Amino acid sequence: MIVTTTRTDCERLDAEDPLAHARARFRIPESVIYLDGNSLGALPVTTPARLSEIVEKQWGEHLIRSWNMHDWIDLPARVGARIAPLIGAVSDEVTAADSTSVNLFKLAAAGLRINALRRVILSERGNFPTDLYVLQGLDDLLGENSELRLVAREEITSALDESVALLVLTHIHYKTGALHDMRAITEAAHKAGALVLWDLSHSAGAVELFLDRDRADFAIGCGYKYLNGGPGAPAFLYVARRHQHNLRQPLTGWMGHAAPFEFGDFYRPADGIMRTLCGTPAVLAMAALAEGVATFDGIAMRDVRNKSKALGDLFLALVESRCTGTGIEIACPRDASQRGSQVALRHPQGYAVIQALIARGVVGDFRAPDVLRFGFAPLYTRYVDIWDAVGRLASIMRDENWRDERFQARAAVT
Repeated sequence: MIVTTTRTDCERLDAEDPLAHARARFRIPESVIYLDGNSLGALPVTTPARLSEIVEKQWGEHLIRSWNMHDWIDLPARVGARIAPLIGAVSDEVTAADSTSVNLFKLAAAGLRINALRRVILSERGNFPTDLYVLQGLDDLLGENSELRLVAREEITSALDESVALLVLTHIHYKTGALHDMRAITEAAHKAGALVLWDLSHSAGAVELFLDRDRADFAIGCGYKYLNGGPGAPAFLYVARRHQHNLRQPLTGWMGHAAPFEFGDFYRPADGIMRTLCGTPAVLAMAALAEGVATFDGIAMRDVRNKSKALGDLFLALVESRCTGTGIEIACPRDASQRGSQVALRHPQGYAVIQALIARGVVGDFRAPDVLRFGFAPLYTRYVDIWDAVGRLASIMRDENWRDERFQARAAVT
């Protein structure tokens, strides 16, 4: 754990940081300490010009010819190939398309079909809501042919029995930041005869991932958090090579066809990962995602992970020393090896506290009923940001500024 007692110590850590140069790849307002990259990544400095070039030149002048001239049609494969090394996969196992919810539906349905002699989808109680909602919808669609079973986190491996076809888990919990042991859980699932689908939305671009080494079957993840693809950016999906020939997903749109421009009446799946595609790629959104992924060029994910742990340790240590007696409680693992690149605090008036903190220039977010979340994007979060953020939090809690009436009204997005 990093021991620091002054802001000067933090400045020294920033000067020694092997990722310090990456901050210049982002546009971050000088007046803001941005600790919400786990919800929406910062804007890469190259994105506006790239989108302008596509709009003005490619779309504006070359029009529909750009599908061939500028290879728009292959954006899902190209962007997926750039994401692959960030998650421990090879290029032909990853593609970028659709949303995490749509990709979850596709791969969960495909997993059930591969493991057709079983009918249970197993997941964690308290998993990210959209994952549970999509699985509930799939379960409702399949009727008696499936059963969704939810268990407590500590019961996951013991619940893996001969009825489980597919285990669906989020690698890093969206609220607490608690991290699952991907290798151990995947191995336990395989021993029980189950397949595993990992949601990497809070992992990709923040921690080291080894999908191939850990023998993952399927994975999904979003592009707008640590991958910096912009609000509503396309998601990605991973299918291990060993499953691709046998994969049949239900959203058989024309872009997943072996020959989409033959315009035949009957579906014939493309080879490999491309059979997971459905509709036409969103070119502008895909281009923005490509710029976000490019912010990792030349970056070692080991350095990213080391810094994410150090930032979290520093934040928690400062909270424990400077926010005692304020009602703030730590709601995430203290052990950095058990935690993603975010921390969680708890307070009965967590929403108001976050609003007061945002008004002081520190952007985090709130998750009901009482969790304050702070995400650390190692490419642009500095150690001095942590020092200053906790200092402002301590001041707000000490002076009880959060009690101000303007911080009480709930906005639509928290």
